[in-house]
Amino acid sequence: MTTETRTEAPVLTGLPVFGSMFDLKNDSLGTFLRARRDHGDVVRITAGPPGIRSQVYGVFSAEGVQQVLAGESANFRKDNAFYQEIRESFGNGLLTSQDDDYLRQRRLVQPLFTKRRVDGYAEAIATEVSTLVTEWEKTGRTSVDVLHESTRLALRAVARILFGTDVDSAVEVVERCFPGVGSYVLRRGYSPVKPPRDWPTPGNRRAAALHKALYEECDRIIAERKAGGRTGTDGDDLLTLLMGAESAEDGAFDATELREQVLVFLVAGHETTATSIGFALHLLATHPEVQRRAHEEVDRVLDGRTPGAADLDALPYVTRVLKEAMRLFPAAPVIGRRAVAETTVGGVVIPAGSDVIVSPWVTHRHPAYWDDAERFDPDRFTPEAEAARPRYAWFPFGGGPRACIGQHFSMLESVIALAMILQRHGFEAVDTEVPVAPAITLQAAGPARCRLVPRA
Repeated sequence: MTTETRTEAPVLTGLPVFGSMFDLKNDSLGTFLRARRDHGDVVRITAGPPGIRSQVYGVFSAEGVQQVLAGESANFRKDNAFYQEIRESFGNGLLTSQDDDYLRQRRLVQPLFTKRRVDGYAEAIATEVSTLVTEWEKTGRTSVDVLHESTRLALRAVARILFGTDVDSAVEVVERCFPGVGSYVLRRGYSPVKPPRDWPTPGNRRAAALHKALYEECDRIIAERKAGGRTGTDGDDLLTLLMGAESAEDGAFDATELREQVLVFLVAGHETTATSIGFALHLLATHPEVQRRAHEEVDRVLDGRTPGAADLDALPYVTRVLKEAMRLFPAAPVIGRRAVAETTVGGVVIPAGSDVIVSPWVTHRHPAYWDDAERFDPDRFTPEAEAARPRYAWFPFGGGPRACIGQHFSMLESVIALAMILQRHGFEAVDTEVPVAPAITLQAAGPARCRLVPRA
């Protein structure tokens, strides 16, 4: 009988007093990459002066990620400070709820996200893509910021699917309020000292006003729907379905729960998909040969017609482009958990109560799974190549029992959008490099402008 060797985690080298605090503040993604490169697949990272110092364990191998998200998921909970800030800002919806609350919500919502149900949203997605591209053409646009335009598109698409015809007001409120709320959550999540939210500081007051506007918009739409006001064109918009979700075991959502689910779907549902579409277009613009192959597939398969859900399997190269874009620019570059009990990952002890992160940004660049990892190559996602890699070498939608419930919706929207845009335009990069920074989701720290090349 052999006994597993258990060791303490190596510590990322930092400053004597402040540890890696300034590195994390200035470039957290680069810091996590350096931690894996210099110290291995499980690393302890410290930040802050003595007395208020925090520490986090980074787990970067595919096998370790699988253990955290799937194999021992019950031991790694969404109990860290960052999730608490998201919970206080956006409510206790599917993204942040736990235990019995999460299981009940998941059971009520799961029937609304079956493949058949989600495929029914293809027409609404196509309508919004067509509107966007037609606007470019009517206004004579010669260049666009593809990340900004993808965010507009994804927000309008998810709002239409949530609310049916009631789109414009919700889009305006989210565009106005979400960036400020996201910045507030990020600052508080990473700050070792934060004043209570009810203290009348300027930051708290600004955030409270933005929260109030988001909540009131959701409550207004829900109240109108309950009173028999506007609905989707055929009554199967997601809000109507959420209001009707009920079972003998789990009951139904009350008004507060409805608002919290709507906020999660509205915010998380557009930010993640927008990142995938926007960076896919940027990468195509900087790789003309890949763009040519994508154009050829779209032209051959669609022959000018609007794609639907049934076309996804017939567009494997476009799908591979999106998967490779999600490898290089995962919408959730870092995923946090907290260990309930002491455990061992890769032979390294992680004490009970420790904050733990897994990072698609790092694991998607791990040299054990990806040759020349910074190179854009959609053929990494042929069926044969995917089968040869560990399951959690690529995990842009998380994994295990907390995997994103909307991943099929995100892929459906992304493939339809990319195919329709490529039918009518080519792209040439103006900004060849786009700096990024993590917030609640991955954010561009600069423009991603591309010249539009109309196609005959």
